[in-house]
Amino acid sequence: MTPHLFRPTAERPLRAKQQHLASRTHVVPHRHAWGQLALASGGVLRLTADHGTYLVPPSRAVWIPPAVEHAVTAVEDATLLTLYLHQPDGQCGPGVGLADQADWRRCRVLAVSDLLRALVQQLEQTPDGQQPPPSPADAQREALITALVLDELRRAEPLRLGLPLPADKRLRQLCEAVIDQPARHATLDGWARDAGASARTLARLFRSELGTSFGQWRQQALLAQALARAARGQPVALIAAELGYASASAFSAMVRRTVGQPPSRFFGLPASALA
Repeated sequence: MTPHLFRPTAERPLRAKQQHLASRTHVVPHRHAWGQLALASGGVLRLTADHGTYLVPPSRAVWIPPAVEHAVTAVEDATLLTLYLHQPDGQCGPGVGLADQADWRRCRVLAVSDLLRALVQQLEQTPDGQQPPPSPADAQREALITALVLDELRRAEPLRLGLPLPADKRLRQLCEAVIDQPARHATLDGWARDAGASARTLARLFRSELGTSFGQWRQQALLAQALARAARGQPVALIAAELGYASASAFSAMVRRTVGQPPSRFFGLPASALA
């Protein structure tokens, strides 16, 4: 196995890596022995991990626990900023207490503060073996940045985002199609015709495979698409229309009902941008 050039260690518990991905670039499934935070510093990424998929605009990040297989696709030209975290035996997450360990043992979406993004971008991003050992002053600066990053991660707001994916191949293909174009059909009947299956069969599979109804699952897909579109600067009125809502107010009501936040906060936009 090729040594990882950004492996975090007890001496350097945080390592950062940045790479530019052209639209539709696919990073094949892989896993690490350490924790990972995936951020988009530009563009929108789609990350699939732990039987779920996540759209990642610059205002969000996905936490991936150690040993979880994951893959990344650039929905559009994007910059992937990856933070690797050293995980001592038995630890999962940014040095949280034992009571919080369970939250960090599964993938989760986190809000990214301006401070967290700025701190990650300040971490050295040169691969091992391509730079001399840091000077005492540089090592001290990295230790201070590391402490602040871990504190920001512990404070980061978890968000109810992410779409579970089924094991059933036919249902998986349908789910992938909905993620790509959630507004193509408003009802399961339309998607059932595309899939060549009965709506009753698909509804049963959604319940048995994913523990939810198609309508609830599709609503999360619509939110993910809306978040990605907002990251591109689209106004909410346009997002609402393109996702099949009769008005921006109807769409905003759905956002509040689903995530418990006003659209301005959920999309990370000033309220004036929602007019």
